[in-house]
Amino acid sequence: MNQPVHSLSAIDVKGRKVLIVDDDRMSITILSAALRNDGYVLADAGSGEQALQIYSEFQPDLLLLDVVMPGISGIETYKRLKQDSGAECAPVFFITARNSSDDVIEILGTEGGVDYLPKPFNIAEVRARVRAQLQNQMLVAQQNQFVEQLSATNEEKNQLLAMAAHDMRDPLDSIHRLAQYLQDGMVGPISEDQRDLISTIHDASQSMLGMMNDLLDVAAIESGEFKLKVESCRLAELLERCVCLANVYATRKKTKIEFIPPSASGEIMIEIDSAKMRQVVDNLLSNAVKYSPPGSLVTAQMHTDPERGACSFSVRDQGPGIPENERDKLFTDFGRLSVKPTGGEKSTGLGLAICRKIVEAHGGVISAENLPGAGCEFHVVLPAHK
Repeated sequence: MNQPVHSLSAIDVKGRKVLIVDDDRMSITILSAALRNDGYVLADAGSGEQALQIYSEFQPDLLLLDVVMPGISGIETYKRLKQDSGAECAPVFFITARNSSDDVIEILGTEGGVDYLPKPFNIAEVRARVRAQLQNQMLVAQQNQFVEQLSATNEEKNQLLAMAAHDMRDPLDSIHRLAQYLQDGMVGPISEDQRDLISTIHDASQSMLGMMNDLLDVAAIESGEFKLKVESCRLAELLERCVCLANVYATRKKTKIEFIPPSASGEIMIEIDSAKMRQVVDNLLSNAVKYSPPGSLVTAQMHTDPERGACSFSVRDQGPGIPENERDKLFTDFGRLSVKPTGGEKSTGLGLAICRKIVEAHGGVISAENLPGAGCEFHVVLPAHK
């Protein structure tokens, strides 16, 4: 991949096209003589009307356009060119004998007017300004091309990542399920040593499945294939179900998750993608258990604000909190903090980034604050629908 050029002096502008428009033939002669030695391709017109005829065929990279001319003025000429060519219209240097600050402001106030050339001409200044403008155009074009190439490469990476994760997920799921069958004794009794090995296989495959699912989610979001299936839902019921299921996992660390519902929770309806929002809640609860010491209390609470048309929920843990110097990593892809899970659990560094993208897709906001003493609270605010 070609790297963008960062130095204007390194950009060769020979062959760039410049259209000079002036009713004074002497001005055209002077400007042409000054620019021809710099290797530009030149064309000229003696009026705005003639410039309109020449422009589409010549397709200049820069216009040098006299402001005051018989017939249509330079500013009117450029406005018509903009109407015909739109955003593709070449930028313009206005040529003017008016040098007061008000005149210059009026001239450069014209959309596309990037500079002006005062009469009488300073040849060295004209050459320098034209060269700088054309070099800058080429630099921007090269940078845009580089960004497009980078975006294409990133898209290819996302597609490859998604394909690899998808192909790996099915065999991993099979390994995980088979390990579960063996643990449950569905194919006969197993010894304690065998149980330990099977447990290791089960936990490792479960961790890798989580990673595959996270990678697939990120690939879907970045490729624009992330779609919400919105439906009316009672958020309190969703939270309560998530807490119930998460408590099964939490008991392994002798941790308890408590759900505090809002008053009159049954009256609150919200338009969300239930599956995606469960993913957010599950991730926040899992993280709270993961980073809290064994035997901790994790609290999930729902809040409502009917007057503002919003509802929210929070998850509080008893972990070490967020290091202040690492806040910029929070909610970013692969943004792992220095704090470690208290039970040796694995982390991809993608969970919170996915949560942020899901919440923002719902028009909501997710944030995190350290609690006094110890612990952290993650807070999600969502627009509500009665």
